[in-house]
Amino acid sequence: MPKFAANLTMMFNEVPFLDRFAAATECGFAAVEYLFPYDHPAEIVAERLQAAGLAQALFNMPPGDWVAGERGLAALPGREGEFADALETAITYAKVIGTPLLHMMAGLAPASDPAAIATYRTNLKRAVDSTGEAGIGLVIEPINGRDMPGYFLNDFDRACNFIDEMDASHLKLQFDVYHRQILHGDVIVALRQMAPVIGHIQIASVPERHEPLSGELDDRRIFAEIDAIGYQGYVGCEYRPATGTREGLAWMSKV
Repeated sequence: MPKFAANLTMMFNEVPFLDRFAAATECGFAAVEYLFPYDHPAEIVAERLQAAGLAQALFNMPPGDWVAGERGLAALPGREGEFADALETAITYAKVIGTPLLHMMAGLAPASDPAAIATYRTNLKRAVDSTGEAGIGLVIEPINGRDMPGYFLNDFDRACNFIDEMDASHLKLQFDVYHRQILHGDVIVALRQMAPVIGHIQIASVPERHEPLSGELDDRRIFAEIDAIGYQGYVGCEYRPATGTREGLAWMSKV
């Protein structure tokens, strides 16, 4: 059975962010992930993580102006300086909090634009070098255009090609089952084929992005396949609870 990490951005929204660590422990989670910790000092986040006895699975690099609609900087020409600053901030936080993985968001840019492609490659190389020096893993994630219209990295094979180009052992694929199903389907085959480059997995039901076992996919079969491919990391529960977080956790006793 996979090891599950609560996503504190989507789950336990009934309490403030810093109180969600304890709530996750109370509900039986051993690890957490979230989108961004940057609204709080890294030392405070680390204290809450440690007090709750949790492992940190992953968080994202700063995405630019999230409130204004930005979804990453890596593929945005002319923003290389901001990307470098965001990378430095992420690594600083990662060292204090103790995360083994950072997710680099690509941003909103035409996937076929030569300037965006070149910028993404340059920034990905910078991130690979910096995280490698810091001893931190790096993941990139394809995201579907229904949830995030215009996202640059919107294809799993393309993400794998970028990973192959960089030829760095600590650069991996973030395999989100929800995004995979919406983008391409064929989840089980993709898990098998991409197993060597998968660094993190996330789960949510399709199409509503609620709790596992509530959508169109056979999530039990997917969890069995995650075990079968030898994946040893956490599976992030990046879903929106259909009602309350605690009320929706009954699925965990059924898998």
